[in-house]
Amino acid sequence: MSELVREIVDVNAFIGGDEEHPLLTVEAEGLTPTAGWANVRLDPHVYSTPPEDGVQDFDLVGDRPAGSDEGALTQVEAAWEGPLPDWLIAVRVHAIDNMIEDEIFEPWDEDDAESEAA
Repeated sequence: MSELVREIVDVNAFIGGDEEHPLLTVEAEGLTPTAGWANVRLDPHVYSTPPEDGVQDFDLVGDRPAGSDEGALTQVEAAWEGPLPDWLIAVRVHAIDNMIEDEIFEPWDEDDAESEAA
């Protein structure tokens, strides 16, 4: 049975693809209370209507090994890629002890800003 990891350490969210077919990529690193977790992944929350704050929530979850007692914290990571909703401005990844939010940026906007600065 899947459960939340203990803590989120880092979250990176960015837009890939191109302007016609943008893709959202979310990468997260977290800590589990024991070694040996399997099937670690980011599970997106499903909304019937877009959230008012424009933030897509994810849970960093995995399968704890059977019979494991709490031991040394172990680092895990997961990534998720999917379509980019037009309402999205940030992502938030949840664990048991914390959550981390990351704003979305568009790589082609950075290129435009650099060329305007030159």
